[in-house]
Amino acid sequence: MIEVLRAGALTTVQDQGRPGYAHLGVPRSGALDPAALRLANRLVGNPEGAAGLEITLTGCELRFDHAACVALTGAEVEVRIHREPAGHRPPDVSRPGDVGRPLSLPAGATLRIGPPRAGLRTWLAVSGGIDVPPVLGSRATDTLSGLGPPPVRDGDRLPLGEPVGHPAPVDVTVAPAVPGELRLSLRPGPRHDWFTPAALDLLFGTAYQVSPVSNRVGARLTGAALPRAVTGELPSEGLVLGAVQVPADGQPLIFLADHPTTGGYPVVGVVDDVTPLAQARPGTTVRFHGPQR
Repeated sequence: MIEVLRAGALTTVQDQGRPGYAHLGVPRSGALDPAALRLANRLVGNPEGAAGLEITLTGCELRFDHAACVALTGAEVEVRIHREPAGHRPPDVSRPGDVGRPLSLPAGATLRIGPPRAGLRTWLAVSGGIDVPPVLGSRATDTLSGLGPPPVRDGDRLPLGEPVGHPAPVDVTVAPAVPGELRLSLRPGPRHDWFTPAALDLLFGTAYQVSPVSNRVGARLTGAALPRAVTGELPSEGLVLGAVQVPADGQPLIFLADHPTTGGYPVVGVVDDVTPLAQARPGTTVRFHGPQR
């Protein structure tokens, strides 16, 4: 069992999500960087699909009732393992930990995870995985629909499953650097013909910045507004991961893991891989290019 001493700005239970339910109106959800969570699970000996924690921006603090192995991946953060003085134990033991390697925690230890030095999110795997009840085959929190467990709060107690493997014999893994500018491959459509040729030139030819009004649902961008060639209303239609919808103000919005299933604004294109946006802080520059480049 894990006791949440400080949940931070947004900490959620995540796994690889709920693929295959889009026809029922259920988006994938899951970790914003699925590969990072898979790596964390491999480091502690879990199956890759085990549930862990996605920790956003401000870090968190957790106490472990029992001895456990944990691993952090994603953004670089300061990690401290603290054990309170009790009984025959030596007094007040505190030691640092590293992102990207298995860490052994004794029973009663507190894990303190600081804010990222760069980027936005870190993923934590625990031996046995977070064992909350699955919904439609996944333990992931969907912040938009409410499927899965609610976001983690101070004082929560999170159940753990039984460990099934051994920690990976690695000393450290190297996390990809967080770039100051993202270049995202975008395929025009399905409603790119609702925009003027000048709009597509702006979309591919100018820089946008990630807005502070962004979350797991979508990354809002600010920059050159995209003029419409068709000004009428569009009936709601399905959305996919990476869809770039353009609301009435002309500012693009890239849908992420917890995206809605329908939308009433035209989708000018679809980003091939939204994973880099998992670490995009507000103000990060985004440029689009076609899939041929």
